[in-house]
Amino acid sequence: MTKDKVLRLIGLAMKAGKVVSGEFSVEKCIKSGKAKLVIVAADASENTKKKFEDKCKFYNVPILIYSTKEDLGIALGKGLRSSMTLTEDGFKNAILKITEE
Repeated sequence: MTKDKVLRLIGLAMKAGKVVSGEFSVEKCIKSGKAKLVIVAADASENTKKKFEDKCKFYNVPILIYSTKEDLGIALGKGLRSSMTLTEDGFKNAILKITEE
């Protein structure tokens, strides 16, 4: 159930225009300070996970390794997505609250 809640929130954030997805765009978002929470698919490559973990640590952005590329893509209404970021605190806080339960 928890998983569905997070994916639903991601979908809502997408509709609200508060999501940036795709590796290059997410990276740009982290560097510009707009990223509030980075979500990387659990089945993304180790290389991708490490890259975002390092970037997030450096720029002090929370990161969540979560779900699958397919599920993230479906939640966003796009194809497979290995990484995405939320650009709004409300969605970030709601998702972190669910995942910490």
